[in-house]
Amino acid sequence: MTKIIKEMLPPDVRVARDAQDLIIECCVEFINLISSESNEVCGREERRTIAPEHVLKALQDLGFGEYIEEVYAAYEQHKLETVDAVRTGKLSNVAEMTEEQALAEQQRMFAEARARMNGGIAVPKQPEPVPQGPQPPQPSLNT
Repeated sequence: MTKIIKEMLPPDVRVARDAQDLIIECCVEFINLISSESNEVCGREERRTIAPEHVLKALQDLGFGEYIEEVYAAYEQHKLETVDAVRTGKLSNVAEMTEEQALAEQQRMFAEARARMNGGIAVPKQPEPVPQGPQPPQPSLNT
């Protein structure tokens, strides 16, 4: 949310941290409200999974009907991007990784996240050793 706030305002405008926190709290409450109402709409239809139609109906029921068209357009755009990602292999490559490659990628992402959390200062963490199958027995010192 902080990134969105910064992107939406001119570069010369700053937002106090308290104001950013309040905006984020409002967003969380809004999402909770829409989720709760969507769940009720879903339950009235005797469904167990909230579908996009339930969210659109919840927006209407809560008086946010003017957002339905924009929300639906964003949903359609998301579907197109997801289909394109699957078609171009951006999502399917994950399934083709070996366990070692996936672990290395996970460690890289953790390191990036740690660096962001520490204000851009990379704090190296020693990677866990990756087991390489059965290990030969170690000689005993008591022989």
